[in-house]
Amino acid sequence: MAAPDKKKIAEDTARIYLDTGAVRFMTDKPFIFTSGWASPVYNDSRWLISFPRERTMLMDYMAATIEREIGRDKIDAVAGGETAGIPFAAWVAERLNLPMQYVRKKAKGFGRGAQIEGKLDDGQRVLLVEDLATDGKSKVNFVEAIRKAGGHCDHCIVIFFYDIYPQGKRILGDLGVSLHQLTTWWDVLAVAKASDKFDRGMLAEVEAFMKDPAGWSKAHGGASEAAE
Repeated sequence: MAAPDKKKIAEDTARIYLDTGAVRFMTDKPFIFTSGWASPVYNDSRWLISFPRERTMLMDYMAATIEREIGRDKIDAVAGGETAGIPFAAWVAERLNLPMQYVRKKAKGFGRGAQIEGKLDDGQRVLLVEDLATDGKSKVNFVEAIRKAGGHCDHCIVIFFYDIYPQGKRILGDLGVSLHQLTTWWDVLAVAKASDKFDRGMLAEVEAFMKDPAGWSKAHGGASEAAE
């Protein structure tokens, strides 16, 4: 049976986020992130690891997207970023029957002093798997660590890409890394609107934030600098 097309994958994934509560809307006040950024909506992709049926579907979709957009034969190993990317990378590696590593945010200060755990062969083509990407900044450290260790990293795949910040895919693109995703905030908004399960006023706030995240954040007591 043919894999679902990109649009269906995006819609199904967005629906899973909404149905499981991995996407949460503000009630009386905005969410304030550690970066100081204010938002009317919160994404908790880690939440998904507790839902076996839904995570199975998402990992099947990840495998299908990898096959379609990258090619299974173009990947020698799968790496997850500390910490949220590790379980998803493990499930993807299992589906693709590939070796796995995980990448620390910084090298540990004892033992081998490694930043990468697991065996990484020189020249190995490594796919970085993460739960989500905001503007791509946090992925730069992981990509550079893989390359420093002798691997090649030209692709990163996430379940959720924000797709609302101007720098978007450019930060990774400047590194020569292609970003792939299952769904975005725009897909979540479209599915939420179509479902008629959510307050229209709240969805209007979310859309206003998505169109001007810096302006919305500043107007609601948050930072207005680029996302971390």
